[in-house]
Amino acid sequence: MHWLALTDLVATLALGAALGFAGGLFGIGGGIIAIPVLSLAFGMTQAMAQGTSLAMMVPVLLLGWWRYNRRHAVRWQPALQIGAIASATTWLVAHVATQLEPNILRAVFGSFLLLLALQMLLCKPSTAPVEGSSKLNIRLMPLVGILGGASMGLLGIGGGLIATPILTGIFGQRQTSAQSLSLALVTPCSIIALATYGAAGSVEWSMGLPMAIGGLLTVSSGVALAHCLPERKMRFAFAWMILITSIWLLLRSIVMK
Repeated sequence: MHWLALTDLVATLALGAALGFAGGLFGIGGGIIAIPVLSLAFGMTQAMAQGTSLAMMVPVLLLGWWRYNRRHAVRWQPALQIGAIASATTWLVAHVATQLEPNILRAVFGSFLLLLALQMLLCKPSTAPVEGSSKLNIRLMPLVGILGGASMGLLGIGGGLIATPILTGIFGQRQTSAQSLSLALVTPCSIIALATYGAAGSVEWSMGLPMAIGGLLTVSSGVALAHCLPERKMRFAFAWMILITSIWLLLRSIVMK
């Protein structure tokens, strides 16, 4: 790890602030924006970009988890089950991810973003489910942890993106409960993934830590602004940004073979 010069430190803090604000604004998380930026603009390998992004995400997620649970606390038993299974899955999959060839990992990440963007553009918003409306056994909910943990371990993101729609659409959880459970999944998974990527030397701490500080300062402002803007237009604009980014990542993987 090398220490940044003062001008580079200021620029990194500003980047973290911008990513934290964007993550709060779009309600998905800074990692999904930070990883392509670090990979494409700073020339990091995909694994290094994912690990460095996790260094930014973990403090932001811890703060968000604490604040969210003060207002939307969930039962500790399902939260503990999902978090434990997801963390174990993240640990296993992250060990594999850090050993993958960079272009393969970049192609997987790009494909994930492509599918996410298409889903956001093509699927119409559904009405909120009624709590307990699902016929599936609630004891199967920890299986969500396997899917979310695998995404966190392989891509460094995506646990909440996968868990929340499953919890609302399949298990009949209310949106607030689903988001709180998703944070119970994503937060410990992010810590496990960061530790694994760090042990493999795939974290640029001199960039990740200043980005985390910048993100902590602005994420609340992004959330506040999000409540003042039309959700449908924001979702549409974000989906197009993700779509363009995914195509660029996939093309880069093909060209660099």
